Amino acid sequence: MSGQESKAKYKDTVNLPETPFPMRGDLATREPEILKKWDESKLYERIQTARAGAPLFVLHDGPPYSNGHIHYGHILNKILKDIVVKSRTMAGFRTPYVPGWDTHGLPIEQAVERDLGPKRKGMSAAEIRAACRDYAMKYVAIQREEFKRLGVLGDWDQPYLTLDKTYEGAIVRALATFARGGYFYRGKKPVQWCPRDRTALATSEIEYQDISLPSVYVRMPLVEDAQAAWRGKLDPRLEGRRLSLVIWTTTPWTLPSNLAIVAHPTFTYVAFPNRNDAGEYLIVARELAESVATAIGGADLAAAIEITPEQMKTLEGARYQHPFLPRPSITSSGDLDFRLWFADYVTADAGTGLVHTAPGHGPDDYKTGMTIGLPPYAPIDDGARYVPGIALETGARRVELAGKSTEEANPIIVEHLAATGFLLNPPTDNVRTSAAHCWRCKGPIVHRATPQWFIAMDHEGLRQRSLDAIRATKWVPPWGEERIHAMIDNRPDWVLSRQRLWGTPIPAFYCGECRVEHASADTMDHIAEIFDREGADAWWNREVIDLVPPGTKCTGCNAGPDKFEREKDIVDVWFESGVSWLAMARRDTDGKDYGDIDLYLEGSDQHRGWFHSSLLAAMGVKNAAPYHQVITHGFVLDENGIPYSKSSIAKAKSEGKKTSYIEPETVIAKSGTEMFRLWVGATEFRTDITYSQKILDGLGEWYRKLRNTARFLLGNLAADFDPNVHDRKLVTLGIDRYLLARLDDVVARARKAYEAYELHVVHRLLVELVTVDVSALYSDVAKDRLYSDPIDAPSRRAAQVVLYECLRAIATLAAPILCFTAEDIWTHMPKRAGDPDSVHLTAFPEVAAEGASAPIIADFAILLAWRERVTKALEPFRAQKNKSVDAAVTLHPAAAERDVLVQYEAELADLFIVSDVTISSAGDSTVEVAAHTGPRCERCWKHFDTLAADPGDVCERCAAALARRK
Repeated sequence: MSGQESKAKYKDTVNLPETPFPMRGDLATREPEILKKWDESKLYERIQTARAGAPLFVLHDGPPYSNGHIHYGHILNKILKDIVVKSRTMAGFRTPYVPGWDTHGLPIEQAVERDLGPKRKGMSAAEIRAACRDYAMKYVAIQREEFKRLGVLGDWDQPYLTLDKTYEGAIVRALATFARGGYFYRGKKPVQWCPRDRTALATSEIEYQDISLPSVYVRMPLVEDAQAAWRGKLDPRLEGRRLSLVIWTTTPWTLPSNLAIVAHPTFTYVAFPNRNDAGEYLIVARELAESVATAIGGADLAAAIEITPEQMKTLEGARYQHPFLPRPSITSSGDLDFRLWFADYVTADAGTGLVHTAPGHGPDDYKTGMTIGLPPYAPIDDGARYVPGIALETGARRVELAGKSTEEANPIIVEHLAATGFLLNPPTDNVRTSAAHCWRCKGPIVHRATPQWFIAMDHEGLRQRSLDAIRATKWVPPWGEERIHAMIDNRPDWVLSRQRLWGTPIPAFYCGECRVEHASADTMDHIAEIFDREGADAWWNREVIDLVPPGTKCTGCNAGPDKFEREKDIVDVWFESGVSWLAMARRDTDGKDYGDIDLYLEGSDQHRGWFHSSLLAAMGVKNAAPYHQVITHGFVLDENGIPYSKSSIAKAKSEGKKTSYIEPETVIAKSGTEMFRLWVGATEFRTDITYSQKILDGLGEWYRKLRNTARFLLGNLAADFDPNVHDRKLVTLGIDRYLLARLDDVVARARKAYEAYELHVVHRLLVELVTVDVSALYSDVAKDRLYSDPIDAPSRRAAQVVLYECLRAIATLAAPILCFTAEDIWTHMPKRAGDPDSVHLTAFPEVAAEGASAPIIADFAILLAWRERVTKALEPFRAQKNKSVDAAVTLHPAAAERDVLVQYEAELADLFIVSDVTISSAGDSTVEVAAHTGPRCERCWKHFDTLAADPGDVCERCAAALARRK
């Protein structure tokens, strides 16, 4: 009988796998079906109920902004959070997840204004805010469905929204706490200002771009009376010489606001001849003299005269001539204008060592001005255009600046300096530098002194307490700690006010009679109660007298609230999102969920954003960090290292670069979201992450291997295996015990990796388990037992137990990452009594006792090494069109390994997939291969010395199996 005939003869007698579990995932179709089932069965709610008495773990959701569809950064972030929540749940915790949205702010307001067009001018504040609300809620609804489509489970019906009434009340209550503690104040100082959006910006709203700026070296001559006062105090060689201080700036537009020059108190300076005016000496820091000389086209530094720090100090208060502001004082500071002062912040890194100081246009300049008594003079308006009356005046030359923007003014001022002899270097000089830009409109910002509301960073030790809290928090990766520590340590006072409409108002008033401001904590608490009921719209809808507590009077003139005017500015949206922990705590009145937050998980840009604002808000309100641990992930990049975002791709395209950007919704509609989840789970997310179709294709190969392996396992279990009857007590064979030991090790390591948020390690462990342990080894070895043993033979049942344990572990360990596929596997697999209908309602497998499996692991390290030797030795035999099962092999082990081989001798033929194994007494670790000379069983195709008498062409084992089938 031929091989094909014998195969056909017994085909229907072997236990072939059979399962409805599909080989192809068909994810784009199958995932929505699973989501519908989860939604209808209220899976999230059932998970919370099932974990009611479990220890609590809270991951607090950082709110995405509700404008536009989700992007790849959203996908990475939300899937990461979902994996953490699901893995903590399956590890035995109760892990509620309440998603949130940031729904106030400038981008929404601008989008609405664009949509409204000219109609906007005739609309009231309430009408515009209503349009903003509708816009925000539209995208909350869109993004909610897109996030749910990713398989993210959460309390989607009750998210937190910064536009909710109670949330707006929580914002004002937080401000009341700061006001009560004395942190909240109004002042005029330079802030980062966007002239296009016409609002102040927080540090977190600034990004930096390399741009080209003018580079100007300007001489500021000391006036005659100043020079006369210091004769005899400097080097005698300077007697009778005219002296000029030299400043360098890349912002010529700030020169109309110059009120002082600042030197360093310990620097040595030099004076060298001006090559264009032999009677004038130019003063710069000694360390910068060569670079200055190069910049201005040369100088006789050999003739330079040193000015010691002590000598330089004698010039303190010396008046200089401003290049185009001839009057002695332009401010109320009187004769303090246009003088030389000293400060430690001056550096010798670049420039001249003499700093042009405009207190209205820089934080250091402002500090110097406050020390000296100079006002924060900043003669530009909200659009960064000069106010009326500002002009360049040098002698008879006058150039008007009123109405000019700061960018337009730069070349005008440079040309004027050159024409009047105050510019020392060529007017065309530029320098490439990193400049601050608005992260929304991407345009350059200015520093501009305007009246704003602030939180004082150094009041009551807020800064230091925040720094201490950073040290007490766990940061992953660890470098995040130093990053946010430096940001908090060096940041200025928090600019809390924004000159916009869509947001929560600054709860403050001004007396119309005496202009005294009123921002008391009691008034804010009163307003918060109103907002709890009516929302922040009440600020615009109610009369002022209805917003303040009864009996309120002006503290300046005793006027009643009928004379009060409400503040027009709104609260920084970073403060709004920064109090989300407080809003959630107030919503969770019993303190079960938000009394304590374990984890914040966001992109690495949030060290300057949400992590930052949340920390400061919490330290001011409750004097404790809002989180115990903070984890950051990187940014999504394409294969060329370009950030994989719409804006970045658009910029790349404009520069002629090739991109491969595809809208996420397009990918999901075609291929589902499971591959996104696998991409996130397989990646070391704490660094920047590359996304490309090539990467997805590579992951797809393993995904198909996973499905095929799951299909094999299910096929060998679905028909006749009962996990309530068949358990590990049936396992006796070494290979079975080894697989269970390996499985226990994978379970322990995977659970530990989940706990450490090392998702890529979990992925690697699953890959090894599926491809190496189950597919390449165990399925190969156990297939003969599974197919050919009598259906209820203990050896076959034991193999099924191993398959079941592996399948259950794969389904549960993969569930946080591959939530749809794990659910699909769980639905098709046999269940134990009490098993839930969803894998997400179950738990990870228990971890075995440490060290219990060490002996079997050690033995199989030897046996599997021999398996590799045998496989290699069989290659020539198989090349002659033989099968490995046609072979008989002889092992020649070294003495140290012989005992192990003998111990498992009865299993070696199956382990090596041959028909017979002989172990010699001793040898050199080699393998002999020969054809087995005995007859072949026509059912299992193994060779034996003899076959069963009936039916005569099968082995004893197969004859018994056939008899059982009759």
